[in-house]
Amino acid sequence: MTRRPTSPWLLPALLGSAAALGASALYAASMTREAERRTPPIGAFITVDGVLLHYVERGRGEALVLIHGNGTMIQDFLSSGIVDDLAERFRVIVLDRPGYGYSDRPRGVWTPRAHATLYQKALRQLGVTQAVVLGHSWGALVAVALALQAPHLVRSLVLASGYYYPTLRADAALASPAAIPIIGDVLRHTVSPVVGRALLPAMIKGMFAPAAIPERFDREFPTDMMLRPLQLRASAEDAAMMTPVTVELQWHYCELELPVAIIAGGGDQIADVGRQSQRLHDELPNSTLIVVPGMGHMIHHLAPERVVEAVELASKQSRAAAA
Repeated sequence: MTRRPTSPWLLPALLGSAAALGASALYAASMTREAERRTPPIGAFITVDGVLLHYVERGRGEALVLIHGNGTMIQDFLSSGIVDDLAERFRVIVLDRPGYGYSDRPRGVWTPRAHATLYQKALRQLGVTQAVVLGHSWGALVAVALALQAPHLVRSLVLASGYYYPTLRADAALASPAAIPIIGDVLRHTVSPVVGRALLPAMIKGMFAPAAIPERFDREFPTDMMLRPLQLRASAEDAAMMTPVTVELQWHYCELELPVAIIAGGGDQIADVGRQSQRLHDELPNSTLIVVPGMGHMIHHLAPERVVEAVELASKQSRAAAA
């Protein structure tokens, strides 16, 4: 039996691929170190169920918990300016969700309910017994889950630019490979940071569209932190989880009896206002809907004063309900 000769291009191709992956891995590691050097931790740390969580706290008064969305971190709220404003009247607490910023993310299934369990225990450690809770985008799902699981803790909700009902999402399908163990690990430590750096400007533009990106966000938000391997894994896992978790959560929205303020940009190109925020408002009799015309997904950056008003409204309504 004649043995077929090995293709002459196979070995050079394999060696070239290995060299390219090696170079990408060195680049990713270097960029991670540089990102963390330029943006060190800005808050304190607590450990909850073995998970190290990074958080910042500002102001005094009624507790207000801010929960960020997919891909971002504490600086998302800080660079919007709403923390400075709200800290004049509230005790504002912002945590890096697991895997973002400087919070750990052990392997596991990080559903909104898993997040909520962790938040409930973290807030107990911080001495919070009742709070207004604001969630943006993916964080809105965590806020809802927290209200469902700990109604004694959550006095009222502010849900900003949320996604609440299952729909087909191209971004979730595109992000899913990076969430796969082993394959995703290789991608995140080699090519994903390189590709991500090229695609990130367009992605961020889409988050604000149809409005322009505010100068303060451009100046203060550390976008290079988004491209670290752990944060890429967290973002990919959350994107892949988004539609499946809403299939379960949507049947429990009717259990939300607390005051809910829902706010969204009228031009949001990430979460359709009619199919998401308007539909949730129609389902919740104790809710208020605020739609800001011409604004996109990052409503806390684009209309910070309206988000602050929504928080104050939710707080006022919760006090009235308790009276």
